[in-house]
Amino acid sequence: MKLPSPDEVRAALPAGAAALVDPVLAAAARHRVAVHLVGGPVRDLLLGRVLRDVDLLVEPRQDFGAAELVQAAGLVGVRVVVHDRFGTLRIEGAGPDGACVVDVATVRSERYPHAGALPTVAPGTLDDDLRRRDFTVNGLALPLTAEARRARPPVLQADDGLRDLDARVLRVFHPASFHDDPTRALRAARLAARLGFTLSRSSRSALRDALRDGVFGRVSGERLRREIEKLFEDARLGLDPSETLRLLAEWHVLGALEPGLGLPRRALAPLRRLGRAIAAPPWPPRRTRPWAAGLATWLAPLDPGLRARTLGRFALRGELAARIAAFPRRRDAWLRALARARGRGPIDAVLGPLSEEESLALFAWAAPTVRRRILRYAVEDRPRRLPVTGEDLLALGLTGPAVGRALARIRSAFLDGAVRSRDDALALARELGQRRGRAPGTSRGKTKKRPGAVKRPAPDRAAGGPEV
Repeated sequence: MKLPSPDEVRAALPAGAAALVDPVLAAAARHRVAVHLVGGPVRDLLLGRVLRDVDLLVEPRQDFGAAELVQAAGLVGVRVVVHDRFGTLRIEGAGPDGACVVDVATVRSERYPHAGALPTVAPGTLDDDLRRRDFTVNGLALPLTAEARRARPPVLQADDGLRDLDARVLRVFHPASFHDDPTRALRAARLAARLGFTLSRSSRSALRDALRDGVFGRVSGERLRREIEKLFEDARLGLDPSETLRLLAEWHVLGALEPGLGLPRRALAPLRRLGRAIAAPPWPPRRTRPWAAGLATWLAPLDPGLRARTLGRFALRGELAARIAAFPRRRDAWLRALARARGRGPIDAVLGPLSEEESLALFAWAAPTVRRRILRYAVEDRPRRLPVTGEDLLALGLTGPAVGRALARIRSAFLDGAVRSRDDALALARELGQRRGRAPGTSRGKTKKRPGAVKRPAPDRAAGGPEV
């Protein structure tokens, strides 16, 4: 395993991070403070992977720790967020590719009051800090300053982390690790899928003991949901979410989160398709929550009661939870409507009301022909703007719901090519207004017409598509 030089470490930092790290290291040199690159970034650097995070660890000198070091760095144009409870700071700056973040912490130890609780943090040593981490391959530190390198090896490790890195193994530090923090099992699955690692035999045994003792029931829904969010966010890196879920199912973790929860075989192909769509969006991306699309895709084949309980276990409520719970029923209606739609207007009527998350999940479940229709709509039709607005129709005398119905009818005709200009759109609006302005007709059947009454035509609707 080749160890990187200081220049190679700096070059490997994410874009923009060096501008934040350099002043911190300069201040550390002035004050003779030891600073290390620590955790996942060291692991990825030694594996030759792209660094996406920067975690700095400070050994305090005469009460001069992370907070004092960041202040002494004199950073300008950045935002510093302090998390007193955990003894950490986050430096947020601007990089060429967007926001750039560097996390800085003072070495610390931690204790778990009970299984599933957040840790209580206290001052500690460098070894304490490395050993409080989830897996040995993350208990690595790379000295960055002269004070940190003094009489120390090039890479500091706790409990043979370098050996486990070479063996491509995830191993917890002690048998009660999953008792202390059960969410480590979800992180293990994500890391195993991302790195191609396996969970060590002793760690599998520790996980089985934690499952036997029911520790997952003590973890809050909010913490579980955050891990699920990360699981589907990893798809942005090109990772297959079904692989992480497969590991969690194989380790019997999913059933521990909610009895009966698993990975339905029917969801495998849609999940893989969704992962690819998140990594390389097939249409111009909009602001979206990949995890919401992921939950809708994953949970769709489940019994409605289990689906609702799972969403509740993940502390997901309100409109978003209702949309995910109703997705299978709506998905089937949308797919039927898209399969029989004739023309681009009817397709727009189906897909227009969908959220971005629903569109992605629907795309993941659709057959190839329907996927092509969804893709064409998202790339070509969704961005198109009508030549008229609601204000134009109000000026013609349309009011209330008639404006919305007329806009929907005009949009359908516009996408199908029957309306090509503003004049065409206004002419259609006038025609629709005249139709709706006629006297109402009588009810159907053999009821006699009132003298002079005119039969009113059925109201126009945008063709195709279920109500959503």
